[in-house]
Amino acid sequence: MRRLVTAGVCGLALAATLTAPAQAHGPDQGSDQGSGGGNSPHWELKNSGTDVRFRGLSAVSRNTAWLAGSKGTVLRTADGGKNWRNVSPPGAAELEFRDIEAFDGRRAVVLAIGEGEASRIFRTEDGGATWTESFRNTDAKAFYDCVTFFDSRHGLAMSDPVDGRFRILSTRDGGRSWKVLPSTGMPAAQTGEAGFAASGQCLVSSGSRDVWLATGGAPRGRVLHSSDRGLTWTVTDTPIPAGDPARGVFAVAFRDRTHGIAVGGDYRADQASPQAAATSRDGGRTWTTAGTPPPAYRSGVTWLPHSRTSALAVGPTGTDLTTDGGRTWRTLDTGSYDTVDCTPDRACWASGEKGRVARLER
Repeated sequence: MRRLVTAGVCGLALAATLTAPAQAHGPDQGSDQGSGGGNSPHWELKNSGTDVRFRGLSAVSRNTAWLAGSKGTVLRTADGGKNWRNVSPPGAAELEFRDIEAFDGRRAVVLAIGEGEASRIFRTEDGGATWTESFRNTDAKAFYDCVTFFDSRHGLAMSDPVDGRFRILSTRDGGRSWKVLPSTGMPAAQTGEAGFAASGQCLVSSGSRDVWLATGGAPRGRVLHSSDRGLTWTVTDTPIPAGDPARGVFAVAFRDRTHGIAVGGDYRADQASPQAAATSRDGGRTWTTAGTPPPAYRSGVTWLPHSRTSALAVGPTGTDLTTDGGRTWRTLDTGSYDTVDCTPDRACWASGEKGRVARLER
């Protein structure tokens, strides 16, 4: 699950280390080719033992992390990525897992995306040894993209618009059961508007009641906000360019109920992505373009643990760091990642295509 973190000495130390000059590691570099020298920060690749694409990632600690990806694959590590256990739900090989939210090393909820019955939610309480399918979408018009939890009991999942409004699914028992919330408090969607199931970060929460939904594919890339666990929503335009099915806001991260970062752009490799990041200091009511944005499309973003000003953004062409709350970004690494997540014990993980998974080392 996404965690609310506050300022502290450990986070400041991590941010300071990240601002030091670092040697970038390309897509095929990892721990077997050196650490980049000294204490410079770098992604250290871990061998996942598979070539599937992991757009779903939930980091629990420096030692424990969960991955969710194509071909119905779920992996879990309990030793910092040295070994990965395949804990995929039986019979799920045809499903596309795009988001996973873990409460610890034993309990997790994973979302499969797609039209109609391809959208499903599974839950485990024993580290993936067994799974229970707790939701299967039966509406052909719905397509679920992301899931988030406020705590170990209360969570939401979101679908692309159905009958002109985004659909919100709610659980009050840790994902054991789900119900569709009324749509009366949801603003009307734009024509063509949808969420991007690219990193598991199109729906994120902070604290016990606040949640944000990121959109694209329409004339304007927008962020919707609810302060009552999805019952009523407000919506705001962002400066991140949209106007095309491939463009918009792909991910958001809030370190508290007011300070947020949005990233996105155009996911097509041959298209530029100017203004690929924006910041908010009022809970998403207004957004400001980054003065120096990431140089290309970014699909995932997370705040560094225990920091008020530092965050990481990732995408197919690299990883970028901000140390001023998202106003300026600089590239740390040129390897390909789809999503990123950090933990309270100062660990940051990233995952992506061709089985790539890495932990940030210093």
